[in-house]
Amino acid sequence: MSRKRAVVATAAVLAGALVLTACGTNRSETGGTAGGSCDTSKGTLVIGMIAPLSGGLSALGLGMRNSAELAVDQANQKCTVPGYRLAFQAEDDQATAQIAGQAATKLSSDPNVVGVVGTLNSSTSQSVQPILAGKKIVQVSPANTNPTLTLGEAPTTDPKRPFPGYFRVATTDLVQGPFAAQYMVQKAGKKNIAVIDDGKTYGAGLAEQFAKEATRLGATIVAREKVGEKDTDFSGVIAKIRPLNPDAVYYGGEYPVAGPLSAQLAGAGLAIPLMGGDGIVDADFVSLGGRPGDLATNVGAPAESLPSATAFIADYEAAGFAEEFSAYGVLTYDVTNVIINALAKVADGGAFDDAKRQELIDAVQQTSLDGANGKVAFDQYGDTTNMLLTIYSVEGSDFAPVETGTFRSS
Repeated sequence: MSRKRAVVATAAVLAGALVLTACGTNRSETGGTAGGSCDTSKGTLVIGMIAPLSGGLSALGLGMRNSAELAVDQANQKCTVPGYRLAFQAEDDQATAQIAGQAATKLSSDPNVVGVVGTLNSSTSQSVQPILAGKKIVQVSPANTNPTLTLGEAPTTDPKRPFPGYFRVATTDLVQGPFAAQYMVQKAGKKNIAVIDDGKTYGAGLAEQFAKEATRLGATIVAREKVGEKDTDFSGVIAKIRPLNPDAVYYGGEYPVAGPLSAQLAGAGLAIPLMGGDGIVDADFVSLGGRPGDLATNVGAPAESLPSATAFIADYEAAGFAEEFSAYGVLTYDVTNVIINALAKVADGGAFDDAKRQELIDAVQQTSLDGANGKVAFDQYGDTTNMLLTIYSVEGSDFAPVETGTFRSS
């Protein structure tokens, strides 16, 4: 599968740098002015982003950054928001909640910031949400999956939307975890599964939902273990689960841990598949130790299989980014366009000011967009209405799609 692996270049990102994109400007410019026939007399409005642009998850974050920048570039070229030049400002959260909060504070202090794309991690969004909400700045994530972000602390028994200005296009753990369990138990035939997670909001939540559904389907969870997100030696946890003879491992977390964990399982004589969620779907998982037959789920269908994504893929390649768009590029492109299109509707050729921030949130809520990843729309909680997911398996040096479908409770 060509998931557009992100190759991290040393000079690829300047954390916190402001990238101003405008009609007729070259990508290397950072402060050009709009050219062509675009009217920019009303000034500049900023689309922000918060994502990991450095560190272990930068392969995903840099693809997000580039995809959002492409959407802003194209909007400026098309004069999508008459009277305004759009600028793009990406902040590096290093996949850390505290730093993400600082990035949100920085962006929200700029009166020209109209919306924020991100974050990648559910745990970082927990820090970002209240800060942006306090300034009525709309936030749309291409990747967050923890149910509490949209449904509150009791998502299955008493759902209450905590932040009306927050939206996402990734299906939640309530869908992705059970979808994975159904495949592993009913189709892969695994009955004795060890479940491991990294203790973070995303990983722990996903693992919990997987375990619940796998148990309901008749599988036995032979072990429930945790590792640290920065751990590199997994001999201790492997020693615990090996005598229990699992026929598969489900890991809730991201590829920097999942890859080495898979390799060390095999090294200890456990020639069994490791399965994870969207957080491990990157070629770096394989380069870090992931093995053929390891499995993962990801939201949506493979970009290369979608006619709706053809133009995005071609435009991304033509733009000449140093990094590839990776697992969340298409979704990031779509959510950036969600904000831009809503902004154009609300501004409607006039001025945008603080009085229109709630109107912008309302316009995003009413989104009906034919995006690169398919139809984009949100339910009453701000969750995506697109329930499509794909199972992937490692083949060679990357993941390849196995099947695409929607979760159905049985």
